[in-house]
Amino acid sequence: MKTYFAKPSEVEKKWVLIDAQGLVVGRLAALIATRLKGKHNATYTPHVDTGDNVIVINADKVVFTGNKTDDKIYYRHTGYPGGLKRQTPRRLFDGKFPERILELAVGRMLKRGPLQRKLMRNLKIYKGATHPHEAQQPEMLDVKALNRKNVRA
Repeated sequence: MKTYFAKPSEVEKKWVLIDAQGLVVGRLAALIATRLKGKHNATYTPHVDTGDNVIVINADKVVFTGNKTDDKIYYRHTGYPGGLKRQTPRRLFDGKFPERILELAVGRMLKRGPLQRKLMRNLKIYKGATHPHEAQQPEMLDVKALNRKNVRA
């Protein structure tokens, strides 16, 4: 019995479409990270991109549970002394790029390195209900039906 390792040339990638309207950010990000990494496949190999391409629409309509919209803080540093910047999710939602909330959540669930940067290129997030990937014929993934806790009531 030999251990199977997937080779990049053997991987068959699918396109998955997720409607994020009303979904909880953390649960959705965990599901997306699993899909991007390929852990839902039997041919999962840790050092190879075996995951799917994921398209997320209505990313500006995701929700947080509890008071995280006001209490949670995203930090970043400019690289200069005293350059620590902070933002709350409410300011990100009201800003120009509300889809960055989901991008940050998914990116921080993946292990850092060259593979993470490649996997993040397989994630397409759009704040509206339209996307330019109709030619890839993505299959719809109903996240709301997977678990009742995925949707905030």
